[in-house]
Amino acid sequence: MHKLAQLDRRYVWHPFTQMRDWLRREPIVIVSGQGAVLRDTHGREYLDANASVWTNLHGHNHPKINAAIRRQLKKIAHSSALGLANEPASLLAEKLVEAANQLNAERGMGSAEWLPARLPGIPRSAFRVPRLNKVFFSDDGSTAMEVALKLAHEFARRTGRGKKPRFLSLAGAYHGDTVGAVSLGHIDLFHKAYTGLLFKSDRVMSPYCYRCPFNRAKPERADARDYRRCNWECVGKVETKFAAQKKRGNPYAAMVVEPLIQGAAGMIPQPAGWLRHVAEIVRGNRAQLIADEVMTGFGRTGAPSTINDQPSTSLFACHQEGIQPDFLCLAKGLSGGYVPMAATLTTQEVFDAFLGEYEEFKTFFHGHSYTANQLGTAAALASLQILQSPASLRARERLEQTLREELKTVWSSPNVGDIRQVGLMVGVELVRDWRTREPFGLRERAGIRVCEAMARRGVLTRPVGNVVVLMPPYCTTPVQVRRIVEALRDALREVFGKFPRARHRASGPRTLA
Repeated sequence: MHKLAQLDRRYVWHPFTQMRDWLRREPIVIVSGQGAVLRDTHGREYLDANASVWTNLHGHNHPKINAAIRRQLKKIAHSSALGLANEPASLLAEKLVEAANQLNAERGMGSAEWLPARLPGIPRSAFRVPRLNKVFFSDDGSTAMEVALKLAHEFARRTGRGKKPRFLSLAGAYHGDTVGAVSLGHIDLFHKAYTGLLFKSDRVMSPYCYRCPFNRAKPERADARDYRRCNWECVGKVETKFAAQKKRGNPYAAMVVEPLIQGAAGMIPQPAGWLRHVAEIVRGNRAQLIADEVMTGFGRTGAPSTINDQPSTSLFACHQEGIQPDFLCLAKGLSGGYVPMAATLTTQEVFDAFLGEYEEFKTFFHGHSYTANQLGTAAALASLQILQSPASLRARERLEQTLREELKTVWSSPNVGDIRQVGLMVGVELVRDWRTREPFGLRERAGIRVCEAMARRGVLTRPVGNVVVLMPPYCTTPVQVRRIVEALRDALREVFGKFPRARHRASGPRTLA
């Protein structure tokens, strides 16, 4: 066993890892990386099929981000943001505000413009498109969510919207591991142990088409969103929740959503239109919308859509449904996967609620030692510049299309129940039999076994329960994508036995009322 592996086993406690299992074998110790390729202490190469836990956008050792960090190192690595400003953080804040308001810009709307009210009896003012123009920097996705939660809580109290602000999130929600973020989460496996530490939040059903009790469609060999048969009961549940909470005399302060797809819940995508309908309900009840784009931001949900029949250059998932949140939480890919870095964007209205004289103590009492650190912000500025280049856009479009084509070959496995792709993110749900949707028990470690078999074939990823996740860096080539999917197919055969090489038959999407 390599010396570094021995040291790891002796001293390191890994996150979300059963260490008894970990200690049974020699771990893979990564020592270098280039593009989509990682190398270990034994010289073996692996394709990084989950972008180093969903963070790495452009590939490892990217020359432009490397150069940006080196330039900044010649100046200063870190100075406090408590009482001081710095150059790259100021520039990054401006760029993030521009990117976050791309939806408004493409609609030709300013901060004072309004969307037409679509719900009867709801005042037109409830549908204002927020302008996000204040940036609070922090360290990671959990802290970005913690900031949004604290700001929304205090804003609701200070504006008279509720003495005891309450929050709504989705079943299966995961928004981080700090105590406030965990309070918004609803995955018992992760969160139940900490119940005594948490404040209570409410949950509403997730639009999990594949396992939705209201979906009357029989299983097909296609993404369940494309052949579902329902009446949008999931949206109705949200409306019912808001109505019930309002009746209690304490309306919700905010709803928290991962736009387009829930990650840690099992890569659960939302059918087209769901987010738009839900945002309408949130706005109609004068609550705020918190968009957790820690995973989905910076192009992960795919090539830009169109707005007003014009190509969109937006980098955020919520904009693909024409939605602008009151809080936009960013992390993971913010620095291109280089340095821990996060940001929470919000409105002037929220910012103003914390303004006052010193002795009023209306300050937002929250902070982090490395907030707005220069290395992270320099890396983020370089990453944004890459993202907005035509070459990056073409690479993302090519990667999305190649993934979509190659994944068609995986449907021939009887143990693949659903393949869910949103842009450059994929979840492959493993089942005992696709005809029955019967799940594997977690004790059977089906997802882990498949990923271990993929690692033996030179492809690294990590499952979410029985869902195998594919989320490669944007620089991944078509040849590398084919290798990733081939490794998945071979791993499925190794773990579950042989399956026929059947042609994929996909049904077209159905529009439901």
